[in-house]
Amino acid sequence: MAWPAAAQAPRFEDTMAQRMLACTACHGVQGRAAPDGYYPRLAGKPAGYLYNQLLHFRDGRRTYRLMTQMVDPLSDAYLLEIAEHFAAMDVPYPAPARVDATPQDLQRGEQLALRGDTARRLPACAACHGAALTGVQPATPGLLGLPRDYINAQLGAWRTGQRKAHAPDCMADIAQRLDIQDISAVSAWLSTQRLPANTHAVAPSATPLPLSCGSAQPPRAGGRP
Repeated sequence: MAWPAAAQAPRFEDTMAQRMLACTACHGVQGRAAPDGYYPRLAGKPAGYLYNQLLHFRDGRRTYRLMTQMVDPLSDAYLLEIAEHFAAMDVPYPAPARVDATPQDLQRGEQLALRGDTARRLPACAACHGAALTGVQPATPGLLGLPRDYINAQLGAWRTGQRKAHAPDCMADIAQRLDIQDISAVSAWLSTQRLPANTHAVAPSATPLPLSCGSAQPPRAGGRP
């Protein structure tokens, strides 16, 4: 006997949104970020940045087994499609979380984020990530709206060489100049800031970057058809 129409399995829709359910299982609905603080937001980040990160996971510059297994069989073209899919999403950010930090920590974090520390040759985060810290096209991500735990983990991974990017790897250079207290301070300040009305990455500035940075350049194909 035939099953009633209502009991039939839903029809598979061959769309990018449905295929990306594998990503949103960890990164949250529409790529808005997971609540545990370790899976970052994907929605609205520059496509060039997302594409570079997918290549880094696939080609061994970033190490997280689940991500590597998911992207290992995928071509450059398909990884770019994934990046463009999430970059096109324009969804609200949640309110920033409260963090356990002293006023002195937050003051130090604000200094590093907005003004840097010339004595230690540390440029301001805003010098590369945009004055509003929302990112710069084509491949520099925003820093606001990220969980503190995620920021700590990524700066720590750069500091210890567990995360790498295209040479010259400016973030590895910067992270190695930061001490643990600086990392804690800047992550606390960044994670407590509200997003501006315009959360999109801005156009590149004519002002030269304070450091040579391979990641800020247009994305490079990984060489896989």
